[in-house]
Amino acid sequence: MSSIDPLENIHEKYMRQALVQAQRAFDVDEVPVGAVIVMHEKIIAKAHNQVQLLKDVTAHAEILAITSACESLQMKYLPDATLYVTLEPCLMCAGALYWNKIGHIVFGAYDEKNSYRRVTEKNPFHPATTLEGGILQEECASLMQAFFKAKR
Repeated sequence: MSSIDPLENIHEKYMRQALVQAQRAFDVDEVPVGAVIVMHEKIIAKAHNQVQLLKDVTAHAEILAITSACESLQMKYLPDATLYVTLEPCLMCAGALYWNKIGHIVFGAYDEKNSYRRVTEKNPFHPATTLEGGILQEECASLMQAFFKAKR
C-alpha cells in the first residue's frame, strides 16, 4: 500500500504548471511568479508577473489570473476554484483574493519580506478560503533566488 496523499500529488501537479508560468516571467526579466487557477480539475486561467511589460505595479500573476478566470467564466466570484501560485501572496493580492472569494489558495515559496504576513497577523482572505503553503517550496524559491542573484 502506498502512503502517498493524492491531494499532495494534485497540488504538485498544478504547482508545476504555475512554475511554468514563473519561468516565462523569468525569461522576460520579470520577477518570476506564476499562477494558475483550477476549477473542477481543469486549469481555467494561467498568468505570470507582467509588471515591467505593462508598466503596472498591479500586474501580479495572481491579479492577472483572477481577471482571466473571471472573464472566461463571466463571473466575479470563484468560491469553487483553487489558485496555485509560486510565491506567498502580497497584501495587494490577498485583498484581491478576498474580494474574489476564491475557495482555496496553494502557494509554493514563503515570502518573509513582502507577503501579507509582513503587514498583518490577521487572515486577510475570505473566511471560507483555505490556505496551504510550501508546495514545491524549494523549486519555487530557487527560481526566485536565481532571478535576484542575476540582478546583483
